[in-house]
Amino acid sequence: MIQQGVARLTEWGVLRASGEEAAKFLHGQLTQDIVLMSAGQARLAGFCSAKGRLLASFIAWKPAPDEVLMAMPAEVLPAVLKRLSMFVLRAKCKLSDASAQFALWGVVGDGAPAEVWQRNGDAIRLPDAAGQQRYLLAQGPEAVAPALPAISEAQWQWLDVQSGLAWVRGATVEQFVPQMINLELLGGVNFQKGCYPGQEIVARSQYRGTIKRRTFLFDSEAPAAIGQEIFHSGDAEQPAGLVAGVAPNPAGGYSLLAEVKMAALTAGSLHLGNVSGAELKARPLPYDIDVDVTE
Repeated sequence: MIQQGVARLTEWGVLRASGEEAAKFLHGQLTQDIVLMSAGQARLAGFCSAKGRLLASFIAWKPAPDEVLMAMPAEVLPAVLKRLSMFVLRAKCKLSDASAQFALWGVVGDGAPAEVWQRNGDAIRLPDAAGQQRYLLAQGPEAVAPALPAISEAQWQWLDVQSGLAWVRGATVEQFVPQMINLELLGGVNFQKGCYPGQEIVARSQYRGTIKRRTFLFDSEAPAAIGQEIFHSGDAEQPAGLVAGVAPNPAGGYSLLAEVKMAALTAGSLHLGNVSGAELKARPLPYDIDVDVTE
C-alpha cells in the first residue's frame, strides 16, 4: 500500500489560455463552467467532438482572471491545442503549450486541500485512492520536489486507476461519450451550463436513459494496453469493451479501468484481447454506478 510519496508526472503537459476572454471562450468549448470557476477551485473537464465523443479530459484552474491552465496527458495536448485554436476566431484569447513552464507532481499523503477539486496555491485536491489523499502540484520547472519519498509514475497511475479516474489518451480519443468513463460522476460535466460541442448528445445520454456502457475497475493477471479490446465469454466476435486505464498493481498483476457494456456484467466473464485471454476480476469502485443492464 502506498501511504505517502511524490511522483514527477513527466507524461503530462499544460495548455494555457490567456486573455480577457479566455474563460468565456473555454466555457463555450468544454463540459464545465469555466466562467464561474473561482481562484480556489479547479475543475475536471472534457473537450468533445460535435458527436459528443471525448477528444481530451483534463484538470482546469484559473490562476488569474485572464488565464486558465489545463493539465492533461502530454500525448493529446498538441491535437487539443490545434483543434481549440480553430475556434478562437476573434475571441480575445491566446492558446499556447505551457508545459515547459511547469513541473507537475502527483502527491500522496496529508496536506491536500480539504475538498476534491479544491485549489490552494499550487495544490489541487484530486479524488482519493486506496484510502489515501492525493493532490496535483503545479510548480515552476526549477522547483524542488516535495520532501516525501519518491514513487514512480506507474505507482501514481495505479492510484489514478484505483480512484476510478480514466484520462483520455491517444489510443482512446473519440472513443467515449463522457458518461462512458464516468466523467459526470467525478464532477467533470456541468449539465446546467450553455452549449458546447457535443452538448446535445451528452445531455440526451444523461436524461433519456441511453447510457448502456460504463467504466469499471478490474484486476488482471496479464498486462493490458490502453485502447485494447475486451471480450465477453458469450460473444467471440464483437468486443464488449475497451481498456481506458491500466497500471501495475503493487500487490502483483495489473489493475485496469475498462469501459464495458453493462449488460455484459450480468453473466459470463470478461477477457482481455479475446475470449481466450486473461479473465478480468471485478473490483469495487470508490463511487456508485447505477447499472442498467437493459439492451
